[in-house]
Amino acid sequence: MTEERVFAELQSDASTLHESIRMHLERNFAPDARKYLRSFSSTEAAEFLGLAPGHLRKLHAEDKIPDVPLDERGRKLYSADDLAQIRLALARTTRDPSLYLRGRVGSEPLQIISCVSFKGGSAKTTTAAYLSQWYALHGYRVLVIDMDPQASLSSMTGLRPEIDFTHQGTIYDAIRYENPVPMSEVVRKTYFHGLDIAAGGLILSEYETETPYALRRGSEPPFYLRLREAILSVEASYDLVFIDCPPQLGFLTLSALVASSSIIIPVVPNFIDVASLAQFLTMTSSLLDTIREAGMTLEYDFLRYLVSRFEPSDGPQAQVAGLLRANFGKRVMTETFLKSTAVSDAGLTHQTLFEVGRGSMNRNTYDRAMESINAVAREMEQDIHRAWGRG
Repeated sequence: MTEERVFAELQSDASTLHESIRMHLERNFAPDARKYLRSFSSTEAAEFLGLAPGHLRKLHAEDKIPDVPLDERGRKLYSADDLAQIRLALARTTRDPSLYLRGRVGSEPLQIISCVSFKGGSAKTTTAAYLSQWYALHGYRVLVIDMDPQASLSSMTGLRPEIDFTHQGTIYDAIRYENPVPMSEVVRKTYFHGLDIAAGGLILSEYETETPYALRRGSEPPFYLRLREAILSVEASYDLVFIDCPPQLGFLTLSALVASSSIIIPVVPNFIDVASLAQFLTMTSSLLDTIREAGMTLEYDFLRYLVSRFEPSDGPQAQVAGLLRANFGKRVMTETFLKSTAVSDAGLTHQTLFEVGRGSMNRNTYDRAMESINAVAREMEQDIHRAWGRG
């Protein structure tokens, strides 16, 4: 096959695939539509608020919290804005507002959490999406940063990087070497109350090619501080920052690791992924040592391995999960992200289970997936609170 023919076929395949993706999105999500967050049942609302369902009903009956609309069957439905107003009302009735307003206070430091993996398909983006949404729904002010040129996380917030190749307002604009813009101009509101995004896109690939030249020129600030400084410029607006990194150890991932206060490494429990993890850890520690030698202090509040896409009934997977726990001990999270058709089905249209109603899926499958998500997020919340000095 000649070089010209290969080039022509690559171009043709790219055009075909982009058109196919465009048609799929238009069938499932109209071009003029906007993503929105569904309303929640009283049981879900109680979980988000940290209340027992019976207590939530009692508060309504006593008119201690704002009322909410009813559905056609007379059941209360809660929007994210309703949850925010109820939190404020509850905070006014207690000596400890942090029971309901869960964000950091005083000198508690911003938590910047990178989701990193050397291996594609590790549920890295899914982890970043679900955790950021979970914390936003539980009252935290959350920023997600999509450092992956593939921009899958951006797609899940309603942006269209597959068919929109403009790069205005991506995270690249805040960290580029020539004429960077303020981070505040890059961050966008999402349809989630309390959740903002600094979007990714193909233009981020330029950062990988530009950085070697910038290193030779001695650009300031150096590449590994550019993201950190961009985040700290909007620090006052957020409690938590989640960074979705590309599945490779390049300058983008290193920038995220230097900016981070904590790290999550999702691992699918099979030997291919564990072997890839070993390579990733070796290379990461070596490169971070180089940055430390340049005078950069790196301190992490926590490093956690998250077993992802886990099937408890799969014997070999259970063995590999056991191997991870035997080697890494408490750094492996007790809770796991289960493999779930509910999660993958929602992902087909760039949605999460917080957007897709329980009634549209097999309820047992849906409930099992949500229990897994809730358990992982609660366990990590303990790490976050310890980093804030809350015990």
